[in-house]
Amino acid sequence: MHLKKRGSGVLLHVTSLPSRYGIGDLGKSAYEFIDFLVEAKQSYWQVLPINQTGYGDSPYQCLSAFAGNVNLISLDKLVEIGLLEQIGDIPDFPDKVDFVLVTDFKKKFLRSAFENFKRQSNFTQSFEAFCYENGYWLEDYALYRAIKSSQGERSWQDWSDDLRLREDRAIEKARKELSESILEQKFYQFIFFKQWKQLKAYANQKGVKIIGDVPIFVALDSADVWCNQRQFKLNEDGSPKVLAGVPPDYFSKTGQLWGNPIYNWDRMLSDSFSWWRSRIGFNLQIFDVLRIDHFRGFVAIWEVPAAETTAENGRWVESKGFELFSVLKQSFGELPIIVEDLGFITPEVEKLRDAFGFPGMKILQYAWSSDAKNSYLPHNYSKNCVVYPGTHDNDTVVGWFSSLASDKEREFCLKYLNSDGSQIHWDLIRASLSSVAFLSIFQMQDLLGLGSEARMNIPATKTGNWQWRCENFPKTVAQKLGEMTEIYGRCQS
Repeated sequence: MHLKKRGSGVLLHVTSLPSRYGIGDLGKSAYEFIDFLVEAKQSYWQVLPINQTGYGDSPYQCLSAFAGNVNLISLDKLVEIGLLEQIGDIPDFPDKVDFVLVTDFKKKFLRSAFENFKRQSNFTQSFEAFCYENGYWLEDYALYRAIKSSQGERSWQDWSDDLRLREDRAIEKARKELSESILEQKFYQFIFFKQWKQLKAYANQKGVKIIGDVPIFVALDSADVWCNQRQFKLNEDGSPKVLAGVPPDYFSKTGQLWGNPIYNWDRMLSDSFSWWRSRIGFNLQIFDVLRIDHFRGFVAIWEVPAAETTAENGRWVESKGFELFSVLKQSFGELPIIVEDLGFITPEVEKLRDAFGFPGMKILQYAWSSDAKNSYLPHNYSKNCVVYPGTHDNDTVVGWFSSLASDKEREFCLKYLNSDGSQIHWDLIRASLSSVAFLSIFQMQDLLGLGSEARMNIPATKTGNWQWRCENFPKTVAQKLGEMTEIYGRCQS
């Protein structure tokens, strides 16, 4: 990406925004957060994937690589445009996101908005234009969700053979019988992206760019896999031959078995990566910059036989990353992409990253376990990288520091930062801002100095993640961050 201008920003997922509806959304608090970023002299807002989540509510296991998460639709904005009347009694939602409660609550209002939409004509033209422009993914997704709903939300792999394998007669029959449900799904996506594009326009107008997250993999139970079965390593019946994961590492002694199907790279290459071109092209429309998750997988993927229960017995199998990014660059020109080059990184991964000029990631929490040669220490950075005190997969800075078991690591950290540890979150934020890295990003939790209770995700665990919610955006924090940002030359122009 080789951005010339130094900048900084904040990582805060949309679900974590303050809201009276139990989950952050694209309404008032999202605009207030952008105003907070401007006051704090920040240039970027980084979010996690905003796609429609499925079982487990992880933004990295979604029902579509394109469709937006309807739980992020602002009900208040639906009131503003006349698709809902004033919202009545609102439950006393818990401090953390309860996805079941939120979904049940919002579902009835979204359904009411859809019924009102059908009775109004002032949205017809813009709705039809949206459906036409997005038909290449929307038609399949709406059908997939309609069938899934009619099947009690079962995975497509549990549907009847004719639907599972997309036989023409079964598909046409489903389109006719489920036409109302298909229309409903299209409406939800129309509203989601209407609200998203309004929010992005406001951010851009204020000088804030949005960094979106693109997971390397898609969920097995997704419209993408159901509609493109030959593009994945599946058996004839649609079941996966192998699943993605990572071998035993820092996070897990048995590795991480993510359960995602793995791409048939040869098949994808044969049609010039048409699915990837559609996916990246779409994301370049809705975000300013993309963060590609698990970049290592574009060189080789840890393939685990589908029958395994852990990731221990997998093997590295080569991908087609160079061919893919060559096609993407030819299609879109310079690619504003940040890559997650963390974990088991080989010279081949670095070679692929550097061949396209992609900035990698540096995590300050990883910097203190060895000596002055540690590549995560700021004095070892090159300009073309993005530095984080920690990401959504790490503990908060305060939580991490308080749980450090190694006195040697703690002492090295404090000496390097010339710190007494009482404001360790600000110390790491300052270290990231003062580095030569062109971009510095910090979690909102770390700006607020919160402990492990505010951690967003613990890798290799299936419950209790993605639930943290922010209460407010303190002016004192904006002022302090703004002063630091100005000192280290990262202000907006």
